[in-house]
Amino acid sequence: MPNIKSAIKRVNVIEKKTLRNNMIKSGYKSAVKKFEQAVEAKNVEEATALFSQATRKIDQACSKGVIVKNTAARKKSNLAKKLNAINA
Repeated sequence: MPNIKSAIKRVNVIEKKTLRNNMIKSGYKSAVKKFEQAVEAKNVEEATALFSQATRKIDQACSKGVIVKNTAARKKSNLAKKLNAINA
């Protein structure tokens, strides 16, 4: 543990930010898993609804700085490909 007051504060701040980032990351991963389960079950209506939720969670994680812009775009693109595959 650090002895300096500012270093102690930095440790506390980093712990809070880490918890927040993990919460956001977990949220978008859960949304993606639900979408992929709907795709596996070939449920088009549910998959379409879950696609919008998953993309919203990914965009939120991107805006909060948890994931990078290009990573978010790649993940959304892959989800769209899966949705289009079951629609066709």
